[in-house]
Amino acid sequence: MIKTVKNERTIPFFKSTIDQEEIDAVTSVLNQDGASTSKVEELEKEISDFIGASYTVATNNATSALHLALSAMELKRADKVLMSVNSFVNLPETVRHFDAEPIFVDIESDGFNIDIAKLEEYLESNNSKKLRALMVTFVAGGIPDLDKIYEIARKYDLLVIEDATSALGALYKDEMVGSLQADMTIFSTNYSNSKTAISRGGFIVTNNEDLANRAKLLRTHAINSSFDEFGNLDYIYDVVDIGYKYDMTELEAAFNLAQFYKTNTFCERRQEIAAIYNKELTDLKHVSLPTFDEEHIFSQYIIKVTKNRDGFARALKEQGVATGLHYIPLHLLTYYKKKYKLKITTFGNALTTYGQILSLPIYPSMSDEDVLYVCENIKKIAKQWI
Repeated sequence: MIKTVKNERTIPFFKSTIDQEEIDAVTSVLNQDGASTSKVEELEKEISDFIGASYTVATNNATSALHLALSAMELKRADKVLMSVNSFVNLPETVRHFDAEPIFVDIESDGFNIDIAKLEEYLESNNSKKLRALMVTFVAGGIPDLDKIYEIARKYDLLVIEDATSALGALYKDEMVGSLQADMTIFSTNYSNSKTAISRGGFIVTNNEDLANRAKLLRTHAINSSFDEFGNLDYIYDVVDIGYKYDMTELEAAFNLAQFYKTNTFCERRQEIAAIYNKELTDLKHVSLPTFDEEHIFSQYIIKVTKNRDGFARALKEQGVATGLHYIPLHLLTYYKKKYKLKITTFGNALTTYGQILSLPIYPSMSDEDVLYVCENIKKIAKQWI
Protein backbone atom coordinates (compact mmCIF):
# COMPACT_ATOMS: atom_id res chain seq x y z
CA MET A 1 0.00 0.00 0.00
CA ILE A 2 1.22 3.47 -0.83
CA LYS A 3 2.59 5.62 1.96
CA THR A 4 1.41 9.19 1.76
CA VAL A 5 2.22 12.36 3.65
CA LYS A 6 -0.86 14.45 4.39
CA ASN A 7 -0.86 17.68 2.41
CA GLU A 8 -2.38 20.95 3.57
CA ARG A 9 -3.56 21.88 0.08
CA THR A 10 -7.27 21.30 -0.53
CA ILE A 11 -9.12 20.77 -3.80
CA PRO A 12 -12.84 20.55 -3.00
CA PHE A 13 -15.07 18.31 -5.08
CA PHE A 14 -17.21 21.29 -6.04
CA LYS A 15 -16.99 25.03 -5.56
CA SER A 16 -19.51 27.57 -6.80
CA THR A 17 -18.21 30.16 -9.25
CA ILE A 18 -19.20 33.56 -7.87
CA ASP A 19 -18.17 36.77 -9.61
CA GLN A 20 -19.27 40.40 -9.47
CA GLU A 21 -22.19 39.64 -11.79
CA GLU A 22 -23.87 37.46 -9.16
CA ILE A 23 -23.24 40.01 -6.43
CA ASP A 24 -24.65 42.84 -8.54
CA ALA A 25 -27.70 40.79 -9.51
CA VAL A 26 -28.60 39.97 -5.92
CA THR A 27 -27.88 43.52 -4.76
CA SER A 28 -30.15 44.95 -7.43
CA VAL A 29 -33.07 42.88 -6.10
CA LEU A 30 -32.34 43.95 -2.52
CA ASN A 31 -32.34 47.60 -3.62
CA GLN A 32 -35.54 47.40 -5.64
CA ASP A 33 -37.84 46.68 -2.69
CA GLY A 34 -40.36 44.74 -4.79
CA ALA A 35 -40.93 47.49 -7.34
CA SER A 36 -39.25 45.84 -10.33
CA THR A 37 -40.36 43.34 -12.92
CA SER A 38 -40.14 39.69 -11.89
CA LYS A 39 -36.68 38.13 -12.10
CA VAL A 40 -38.36 34.72 -12.00
CA GLU A 41 -40.32 35.48 -15.16
CA GLU A 42 -37.20 36.93 -16.80
CA LEU A 43 -35.23 33.79 -15.98
CA GLU A 44 -38.00 31.54 -17.30
CA LYS A 45 -38.08 33.44 -20.59
CA GLU A 46 -34.31 33.38 -20.97
CA ILE A 47 -34.18 29.61 -20.43
CA SER A 48 -37.04 28.98 -22.87
CA ASP A 49 -35.28 31.09 -25.50
CA PHE A 50 -31.92 29.39 -24.87
CA ILE A 51 -33.34 25.88 -25.03
CA GLY A 52 -35.79 26.58 -27.82
CA ALA A 53 -38.83 25.37 -25.88
CA SER A 54 -42.23 26.98 -25.38
CA TYR A 55 -42.50 26.98 -21.58
CA THR A 56 -40.25 27.04 -18.52
CA VAL A 57 -41.45 26.65 -14.93
CA ALA A 58 -38.89 27.72 -12.32
CA THR A 59 -38.79 26.03 -8.90
CA ASN A 60 -36.70 26.30 -5.76
CA ASN A 61 -34.64 23.20 -6.66
CA ALA A 62 -34.46 20.34 -9.14
CA THR A 63 -36.14 17.81 -6.83
CA SER A 64 -39.13 20.13 -6.52
CA ALA A 65 -39.19 20.36 -10.31
CA LEU A 66 -39.25 16.56 -10.59
CA HIS A 67 -42.05 16.25 -8.05
CA LEU A 68 -44.01 19.04 -9.74
CA ALA A 69 -43.57 17.35 -13.14
CA LEU A 70 -45.05 14.12 -11.78
CA SER A 71 -47.91 16.11 -10.28
CA ALA A 72 -48.53 17.87 -13.60
CA MET A 73 -48.84 14.51 -15.38
CA GLU A 74 -51.17 13.36 -12.54
CA LEU A 75 -49.18 10.33 -11.46
CA LYS A 76 -51.31 8.08 -9.25
CA ARG A 77 -50.97 5.31 -6.70
CA ALA A 78 -49.60 2.05 -8.13
CA ASP A 79 -48.52 3.72 -11.40
CA LYS A 80 -45.08 2.65 -12.58
CA VAL A 81 -42.18 4.83 -13.71
CA LEU A 82 -39.12 3.37 -15.42
CA MET A 83 -35.63 4.74 -14.69
CA SER A 84 -31.97 3.80 -14.71
CA VAL A 85 -30.77 2.11 -11.53
CA ASN A 86 -27.80 4.48 -11.80
CA SER A 87 -29.71 7.66 -10.92
CA PHE A 88 -29.70 10.07 -8.01
CA VAL A 89 -32.10 9.25 -5.20
CA ASN A 90 -34.50 12.09 -5.98
CA LEU A 91 -35.92 10.20 -8.98
CA PRO A 92 -37.39 7.19 -7.15
CA GLU A 93 -38.04 9.32 -4.07
CA THR A 94 -40.43 11.65 -5.89
CA VAL A 95 -42.19 8.66 -7.47
CA ARG A 96 -42.68 7.03 -4.06
CA HIS A 97 -44.30 10.19 -2.70
CA PHE A 98 -47.25 9.34 -4.95
CA ASP A 99 -47.24 5.75 -3.67
CA ALA A 100 -46.27 4.87 -7.23
CA GLU A 101 -43.56 2.35 -8.12
CA PRO A 102 -40.10 3.08 -9.55
CA ILE A 103 -38.95 0.34 -11.94
CA PHE A 104 -35.17 0.06 -12.22
CA VAL A 105 -33.28 -0.84 -15.40
CA ASP A 106 -29.58 -1.73 -15.61
CA ILE A 107 -26.99 0.47 -17.32
CA GLU A 108 -24.73 -0.15 -20.30
CA SER A 109 -21.66 -2.27 -19.63
CA ASP A 110 -19.39 0.43 -21.06
CA GLY A 111 -21.23 3.56 -19.93
CA PHE A 112 -23.23 5.18 -17.14
CA ASN A 113 -26.68 5.65 -18.69
CA ILE A 114 -29.64 3.31 -19.11
CA ASP A 115 -29.17 0.15 -21.20
CA ILE A 116 -31.75 0.65 -23.96
CA ALA A 117 -31.72 -3.03 -24.96
CA LYS A 118 -32.59 -4.03 -21.39
CA LEU A 119 -35.26 -1.33 -21.29
CA GLU A 120 -36.86 -2.89 -24.38
CA GLU A 121 -36.58 -6.38 -22.90
CA TYR A 122 -38.43 -5.26 -19.79
CA LEU A 123 -41.22 -3.59 -21.76
CA GLU A 124 -41.66 -6.58 -24.07
CA SER A 125 -42.31 -8.87 -21.12
CA ASN A 126 -43.98 -6.42 -18.71
CA ASN A 127 -46.25 -4.22 -20.81
CA SER A 128 -48.78 -2.92 -18.27
CA LYS A 129 -51.41 -0.20 -18.31
CA LYS A 130 -49.84 1.03 -15.07
CA LEU A 131 -46.62 1.98 -16.88
CA ARG A 132 -46.90 5.74 -17.18
CA ALA A 133 -43.49 7.28 -17.75
CA LEU A 134 -39.80 6.86 -18.41
CA MET A 135 -37.29 9.03 -16.59
CA VAL A 136 -34.06 9.43 -18.55
CA THR A 137 -30.93 10.43 -16.63
CA PHE A 138 -27.92 12.06 -18.32
CA VAL A 139 -25.10 10.99 -15.99
CA ALA A 140 -22.24 13.53 -15.97
CA GLY A 141 -23.98 15.35 -18.83
CA GLY A 142 -23.59 12.36 -21.17
CA ILE A 143 -26.52 11.77 -23.50
CA PRO A 144 -28.02 8.37 -24.36
CA ASP A 145 -29.55 7.45 -27.73
CA LEU A 146 -32.56 9.77 -27.46
CA ASP A 147 -33.94 8.88 -30.88
CA LYS A 148 -34.29 5.26 -29.78
CA ILE A 149 -35.71 6.27 -26.41
CA TYR A 150 -38.39 8.46 -28.00
CA GLU A 151 -39.26 5.64 -30.41
CA ILE A 152 -39.70 3.19 -27.50
CA ALA A 153 -41.78 5.72 -25.56
CA ARG A 154 -44.14 6.20 -28.50
CA LYS A 155 -44.49 2.45 -28.99
CA TYR A 156 -45.48 1.86 -25.35
CA ASP A 157 -47.31 5.16 -24.81
CA LEU A 158 -44.94 6.40 -22.13
CA LEU A 159 -44.34 10.00 -21.13
CA VAL A 160 -40.66 10.92 -21.24
CA ILE A 161 -39.25 13.00 -18.40
CA GLU A 162 -35.59 13.86 -18.92
CA ASP A 163 -33.47 14.30 -15.81
CA ALA A 164 -31.12 16.80 -17.43
CA THR A 165 -30.11 18.47 -14.17
CA SER A 166 -26.47 18.01 -15.16
CA ALA A 167 -27.00 18.66 -18.87
CA LEU A 168 -27.89 22.35 -19.21
CA GLY A 169 -26.26 23.49 -22.43
CA ALA A 170 -25.76 19.98 -23.85
CA LEU A 171 -26.44 19.26 -27.51
CA TYR A 172 -27.86 16.15 -29.14
CA LYS A 173 -27.22 15.99 -32.88
CA ASP A 174 -26.73 19.77 -32.93
CA GLU A 175 -30.03 20.43 -31.13
CA MET A 176 -30.35 21.63 -27.55
CA VAL A 177 -31.37 19.05 -24.98
CA GLY A 178 -34.82 20.10 -23.78
CA SER A 179 -36.02 21.14 -27.24
CA LEU A 180 -36.51 17.61 -28.56
CA GLN A 181 -39.36 15.11 -28.08
CA ALA A 182 -39.48 14.71 -24.30
CA ASP A 183 -42.73 15.66 -22.58
CA MET A 184 -40.81 17.45 -19.84
CA THR A 185 -37.12 18.09 -19.22
CA ILE A 186 -35.74 18.94 -15.78
CA PHE A 187 -32.77 21.30 -15.56
CA SER A 188 -30.80 22.89 -12.77
CA THR A 189 -28.49 25.89 -12.75
CA ASN A 190 -26.47 24.01 -10.16
CA TYR A 191 -25.75 20.43 -11.25
CA SER A 192 -23.85 19.55 -8.07
CA ASN A 193 -25.50 17.98 -5.03
CA SER A 194 -22.65 19.30 -2.94
CA LYS A 195 -23.51 20.81 0.44
CA THR A 196 -21.20 23.69 -0.45
CA ALA A 197 -23.45 24.94 -3.25
CA ILE A 198 -24.38 28.61 -2.77
CA SER A 199 -27.74 28.48 -4.52
CA ARG A 200 -30.16 26.00 -6.04
CA GLY A 201 -32.74 26.27 -8.78
CA GLY A 202 -34.81 23.81 -10.77
CA PHE A 203 -36.74 24.13 -14.04
CA ILE A 204 -39.35 22.20 -15.93
CA VAL A 205 -38.98 22.85 -19.66
CA THR A 206 -41.76 21.67 -21.96
CA ASN A 207 -43.60 22.33 -25.20
CA ASN A 208 -46.85 21.03 -23.70
CA GLU A 209 -49.06 23.94 -22.68
CA ASP A 210 -51.34 21.84 -20.46
CA LEU A 211 -48.43 20.40 -18.48
CA ALA A 212 -46.84 23.84 -18.13
CA ASN A 213 -50.07 25.47 -16.92
CA ARG A 214 -50.77 22.74 -14.40
CA ALA A 215 -47.19 22.86 -13.09
CA LYS A 216 -47.41 26.65 -12.66
CA LEU A 217 -50.74 26.32 -10.86
CA LEU A 218 -49.52 23.65 -8.43
CA ARG A 219 -46.17 25.39 -7.85
CA THR A 220 -47.69 27.84 -5.34
CA HIS A 221 -50.51 26.13 -3.42
CA ALA A 222 -52.78 25.99 -6.52
CA ILE A 223 -53.85 29.54 -5.73
CA ASN A 224 -55.78 31.64 -8.23
CA SER A 225 -55.51 35.33 -7.39
CA SER A 226 -57.69 38.12 -8.69
CA PHE A 227 -54.85 40.64 -8.66
CA ASP A 228 -54.07 42.06 -12.10
CA GLU A 229 -52.70 45.16 -13.88
CA PHE A 230 -56.02 46.97 -13.48
CA GLY A 231 -55.72 47.11 -9.72
CA ASN A 232 -57.98 44.31 -8.52
CA LEU A 233 -57.35 43.55 -4.88
CA ASP A 234 -54.41 41.20 -4.46
CA TYR A 235 -55.69 39.67 -1.22
CA ILE A 236 -58.63 37.98 -2.94
CA TYR A 237 -57.72 34.44 -3.92
CA ASP A 238 -59.09 30.95 -4.41
CA VAL A 239 -57.52 27.48 -4.08
CA VAL A 240 -58.49 25.06 -6.84
CA ASP A 241 -56.35 22.00 -6.06
CA ILE A 242 -53.78 20.62 -3.61
CA GLY A 243 -50.50 22.30 -4.44
CA TYR A 244 -47.03 22.94 -3.04
CA LYS A 245 -44.68 25.76 -2.12
CA TYR A 246 -42.06 25.18 -4.80
CA ASP A 247 -41.68 28.65 -6.27
CA MET A 248 -38.32 30.36 -6.66
CA THR A 249 -37.65 33.63 -4.82
CA GLU A 250 -36.61 36.81 -6.62
CA LEU A 251 -33.20 36.66 -4.93
CA GLU A 252 -32.65 33.09 -6.13
CA ALA A 253 -33.83 34.03 -9.60
CA ALA A 254 -31.43 36.97 -9.80
CA PHE A 255 -28.50 34.81 -8.74
CA ASN A 256 -29.52 31.96 -11.05
CA LEU A 257 -29.95 34.38 -13.94
CA ALA A 258 -26.38 35.58 -13.53
CA GLN A 259 -25.21 31.95 -13.41
CA PHE A 260 -27.37 31.00 -16.38
CA TYR A 261 -25.77 33.64 -18.60
CA LYS A 262 -22.47 31.82 -18.05
CA THR A 263 -23.78 28.41 -19.14
CA ASN A 264 -21.71 28.20 -22.32
CA THR A 265 -18.64 29.61 -20.57
CA PHE A 266 -19.01 27.04 -17.77
CA CYS A 267 -19.36 24.20 -20.29
CA GLU A 268 -16.29 25.36 -22.20
CA ARG A 269 -14.19 25.61 -19.05
CA ARG A 270 -15.16 22.11 -17.93
CA GLN A 271 -14.23 20.84 -21.40
CA GLU A 272 -10.82 22.50 -21.01
CA ILE A 273 -10.33 20.81 -17.63
CA ALA A 274 -11.44 17.47 -19.08
CA ALA A 275 -8.88 17.87 -21.87
CA ILE A 276 -6.14 18.18 -19.24
CA TYR A 277 -7.41 15.08 -17.44
CA ASN A 278 -7.59 13.20 -20.75
CA LYS A 279 -4.00 14.09 -21.56
CA GLU A 280 -2.44 13.61 -18.13
CA LEU A 281 -4.27 10.47 -17.00
CA THR A 282 -3.91 8.35 -20.14
CA ASP A 283 -2.28 4.91 -19.79
CA LEU A 284 -2.08 4.87 -16.00
CA LYS A 285 -1.90 1.57 -14.17
CA HIS A 286 -5.25 0.66 -12.53
CA VAL A 287 -6.95 3.78 -13.93
CA SER A 288 -9.12 3.92 -17.03
CA LEU A 289 -10.87 6.85 -18.68
CA PRO A 290 -14.38 6.37 -20.08
CA THR A 291 -15.00 7.21 -23.72
CA PHE A 292 -16.60 10.62 -24.31
CA ASP A 293 -17.98 12.17 -27.47
CA GLU A 294 -16.77 15.55 -28.69
CA GLU A 295 -19.81 17.47 -27.42
CA HIS A 296 -19.68 16.11 -23.85
CA ILE A 297 -20.08 18.96 -21.34
CA PHE A 298 -18.45 17.07 -18.42
CA SER A 299 -20.73 17.95 -15.53
CA GLN A 300 -18.68 15.29 -13.82
CA TYR A 301 -15.42 13.64 -14.85
CA ILE A 302 -15.63 9.95 -13.99
CA ILE A 303 -12.65 7.61 -14.02
CA LYS A 304 -12.56 3.91 -13.16
CA VAL A 305 -10.14 2.48 -10.60
CA THR A 306 -9.82 -1.27 -11.11
CA LYS A 307 -8.34 -2.08 -7.69
CA ASN A 308 -9.58 -0.88 -4.30
CA ARG A 309 -11.40 2.26 -5.43
CA ASP A 310 -12.16 3.34 -1.86
CA GLY A 311 -8.52 3.05 -0.81
CA PHE A 312 -7.51 5.05 -3.87
CA ALA A 313 -10.01 7.77 -2.95
CA ARG A 314 -8.75 7.76 0.62
CA ALA A 315 -5.18 8.26 -0.58
CA LEU A 316 -6.33 11.22 -2.67
CA LYS A 317 -8.21 12.65 0.30
CA GLU A 318 -5.01 12.55 2.33
CA GLN A 319 -3.50 14.82 -0.32
CA GLY A 320 -6.45 17.22 -0.05
CA VAL A 321 -8.28 16.04 -3.18
CA ALA A 322 -11.99 15.39 -2.66
CA THR A 323 -13.86 12.94 -4.90
CA GLY A 324 -17.43 11.75 -5.42
CA LEU A 325 -19.60 8.91 -6.78
CA HIS A 326 -22.17 9.17 -9.58
CA TYR A 327 -23.95 7.16 -8.37
CA ILE A 328 -24.47 4.46 -5.78
CA PRO A 329 -26.97 2.20 -7.63
CA LEU A 330 -30.47 2.59 -6.25
CA HIS A 331 -30.91 -1.11 -5.52
CA LEU A 332 -28.01 -0.98 -3.04
CA LEU A 333 -29.70 1.70 -0.91
CA THR A 334 -31.40 0.37 2.20
CA TYR A 335 -34.94 1.64 1.54
CA TYR A 336 -35.22 0.32 -2.03
CA LYS A 337 -33.33 -2.88 -1.29
CA LYS A 338 -35.77 -3.75 1.50
CA LYS A 339 -38.92 -2.33 -0.08
CA TYR A 340 -38.53 -4.31 -3.31
CA LYS A 341 -36.45 -7.23 -1.96
CA LEU A 342 -33.71 -6.60 -4.50
CA LYS A 343 -30.54 -8.68 -4.63
CA ILE A 344 -27.29 -6.81 -5.07
CA THR A 345 -26.55 -8.87 -8.18
CA THR A 346 -29.85 -7.96 -9.89
CA PHE A 347 -28.24 -5.20 -11.94
CA GLY A 348 -24.83 -6.60 -12.82
CA ASN A 349 -23.51 -3.77 -14.99
CA ALA A 350 -24.41 -1.10 -12.44
CA LEU A 351 -22.86 -3.17 -9.63
CA THR A 352 -19.58 -3.70 -11.50
CA THR A 353 -19.39 -0.07 -12.57
CA TYR A 354 -20.16 1.19 -9.07
CA GLY A 355 -17.22 -0.77 -7.64
CA GLN A 356 -14.80 1.16 -9.84
CA ILE A 357 -16.11 4.65 -10.56
CA LEU A 358 -14.65 7.76 -9.01
CA SER A 359 -15.69 11.32 -9.90
CA LEU A 360 -12.89 13.88 -9.91
CA PRO A 361 -13.23 17.60 -9.16
CA ILE A 362 -14.30 19.55 -12.24
CA TYR A 363 -15.85 23.00 -11.93
CA PRO A 364 -15.27 26.29 -13.76
CA SER A 365 -13.30 28.04 -11.03
CA MET A 366 -10.65 25.29 -10.93
CA SER A 367 -7.33 26.64 -12.10
CA ASP A 368 -5.04 24.65 -14.39
CA GLU A 369 -2.67 24.43 -11.43
CA ASP A 370 -5.44 22.80 -9.36
CA VAL A 371 -6.18 20.31 -12.13
CA LEU A 372 -2.51 19.41 -12.54
CA TYR A 373 -2.21 18.95 -8.78
CA VAL A 374 -5.05 16.40 -8.92
CA CYS A 375 -3.36 14.67 -11.86
CA GLU A 376 0.04 14.57 -10.16
CA ASN A 377 -1.41 12.87 -7.11
CA ILE A 378 -3.39 10.36 -9.16
CA LYS A 379 -0.22 9.48 -11.08
CA LYS A 380 1.76 9.11 -7.88
CA ILE A 381 -0.84 6.90 -6.25
CA ALA A 382 -1.44 4.80 -9.39
CA LYS A 383 2.29 4.18 -9.83
CA GLN A 384 2.59 2.67 -6.34
CA TRP A 385 -0.88 1.10 -6.15
CA ILE A 386 -1.15 -2.64 -5.47
